[in-house]
Amino acid sequence: MVANPSSDRSLPAPLPDFTADPAFWPALPPLEAWADTCATLHMWTQIVGKVRLALSPLLNHWWEVALYVSPRGLTTSAIPYDRGVFAVEFDFLEHQLIIDTSQGTGQRLALAPRSVADFYQEFMSALQSLGIKVKIWATPVEVPNPIPFEKDVQHASYDGLQVALFWRALLAVNTVFEEFRSRFIGKDSPVHFFWGSFDLAVTRFSGRRAPPREGADRITREAYSHEVISAGFWPGGGDVKGAAFYAYAAPEPKGLEQSRVSPASAFYHPQLHEFFLPYEDVRRSASPRATLLEFLQSTYDAGSNLAGWERASLERRV
Repeated sequence: MVANPSSDRSLPAPLPDFTADPAFWPALPPLEAWADTCATLHMWTQIVGKVRLALSPLLNHWWEVALYVSPRGLTTSAIPYDRGVFAVEFDFLEHQLIIDTSQGTGQRLALAPRSVADFYQEFMSALQSLGIKVKIWATPVEVPNPIPFEKDVQHASYDGLQVALFWRALLAVNTVFEEFRSRFIGKDSPVHFFWGSFDLAVTRFSGRRAPPREGADRITREAYSHEVISAGFWPGGGDVKGAAFYAYAAPEPKGLEQSRVSPASAFYHPQLHEFFLPYEDVRRSASPRATLLEFLQSTYDAGSNLAGWERASLERRV
């Protein structure tokens, strides 16, 4: 039986939305200022994420691999193992990695300057001490020149302040992405953090299968088996120098690159085939929530209209 919220007189009055207040959107350092920390943390999340991948049943589009924004950092959510379930959380308030099991046992590892090789060894030993048996492919993905985790002494930086700033940005972005997701009643993804590409993403589906991608590997074939319009948040890289929001359609409909989207500072990247909006432009706006929603909605409008999505049956009408 589903409760009727309108009949519950004890429900609190709606609270002000913190995502509309620029004060809750932290100024982020340029990527080059925390590139070493970002790269190290990226590898740590890959190690934890690969454990989740190894022990979780396959979900469509690899949704079982992702991490989720939590009130303290990033979490795996519950993962099954021989004795029940466990979860792993990156706590960016106390700067520790927390492993908790349904048996009431757990371990804590410090998040501090240390090599990927050291983190990998200590984390896998901690799992073993808790009776969690798992074997992973110990080579990172979606990065150039990958170094196996057990050999990676190159990445060994951790600046807790910079990590906490990025996480606080994730908190605000995640909240707005959840609101945007709620407007869609067709198939859509959770708002989740992919440790491969190190970004927070939310994806909408038309309901139609996508044409096969020529030369695509197994990972890509599964990820893009159906038509999608996806949006996300990313710390930057390449010629995208700082944190930014992105949006793209796959397959990309003809004419998308010529579409007018908003706000005015949003732009189409012809090499990446994505729209981008700098995080700083959102943070500095009068209402970051409204500005981000404007970008998400306008890029979705452009892609779905050009691709002929059946929008009347996919979108919530309020």
